[in-house]
Amino acid sequence: MGSTWGNHIKISIFGESHGKGVGVVIDGFPAGFECNMEYIKRDLTRRAPGGHGLTTGRKEEDAPVILAGILDGITTGAPIMAMINNSDTRSKDYEQFRTIPRPGHSDYAGQVRYKGYNDIRGGGHFSGRLTAPLTFAGALCKDFLKKYHNIEIGSHIYRIGEVFDLPFDLTSVDRDLLCQLQLDDIPVLNNETEKKIIEEVLKAKSSLDSIGGVIECAVVGADPGIGSPIFNNVESRIASILYSIPAVKGVEFGFGFELAGMRGSEANDCFTLEDGIIKTTTNYSGGILGGITTGMPIIVRAVFKPTPSIGREQRTLNLVTGEEEKLWIHGRHDPCIALRAPVVVEASVAIAMMDLYLEAYGYDAK
Repeated sequence: MGSTWGNHIKISIFGESHGKGVGVVIDGFPAGFECNMEYIKRDLTRRAPGGHGLTTGRKEEDAPVILAGILDGITTGAPIMAMINNSDTRSKDYEQFRTIPRPGHSDYAGQVRYKGYNDIRGGGHFSGRLTAPLTFAGALCKDFLKKYHNIEIGSHIYRIGEVFDLPFDLTSVDRDLLCQLQLDDIPVLNNETEKKIIEEVLKAKSSLDSIGGVIECAVVGADPGIGSPIFNNVESRIASILYSIPAVKGVEFGFGFELAGMRGSEANDCFTLEDGIIKTTTNYSGGILGGITTGMPIIVRAVFKPTPSIGREQRTLNLVTGEEEKLWIHGRHDPCIALRAPVVVEASVAIAMMDLYLEAYGYDAK
């Protein structure tokens, strides 16, 4: 399993969806940092299923148990270990998926990779349940970056199906807006979009289907000059951890794929001096040039595929008989994974930025 990420701060995610619990070990976090546990718990609550009928019916408390690395609320410099127990599990129907793998899931690929020994219950180590400890680690990093480097990270739901929200202003993302979005159940920039999103998700749910989405995340306050090309550039670090989130199938920065339809005269971000600070008049590159931060807002989008577990009839292959079979998936599943994804995207981006900042400035928390 490749469950460890990072150069200067290393996170190791462990556990399975229906095992005793999931958790994270964070190595390299600076000593002497006073953690805001309420802030961390708030982010874990944001990731948990909501009460609006648009998410899975599985209910977990997601209360982190700190086993090491934090004493009296302050980091000790030792590896931080946090455990989140599982309690609301229903595992009885999963064993059949070794024989008849679910379309769109890791059942077949995981079984081949691990010779049939992988825990298939609830997706095991491939499950979105593993984003809970990722969120814990990311909230800790967000808290650190905000207090010591004045960096704010926030996100919103940019797209669900054919419903689009307004995009962030690429050159001027408001810090207060990012803070407000973190308090919203369905974070959007246009209030009218929320109702349309709910309708779109309920439409998919009522037809025993699911729907995908896009999360747009912004980083405000990053210093210029952060990042180390070629393989440790800012885009590759952020993208690599975003792709660790189950269901993420695309990542773009700034205008991203839209740049393919532009000319250089349109796409180039021209430099200017504003109140003694070097900025760019546009920010189509998403705050990154040559793999290094420019000081402009970092804008990144992550594409989430539709939840593969749907109630509709699907076709799959019986791996024992070699015959195609009909499959209906029962249980508790999100009709739209993207609804719970904003905080997970923020967490992933925060971990990447923390790693880059430790590379640039070292391990002194103050």
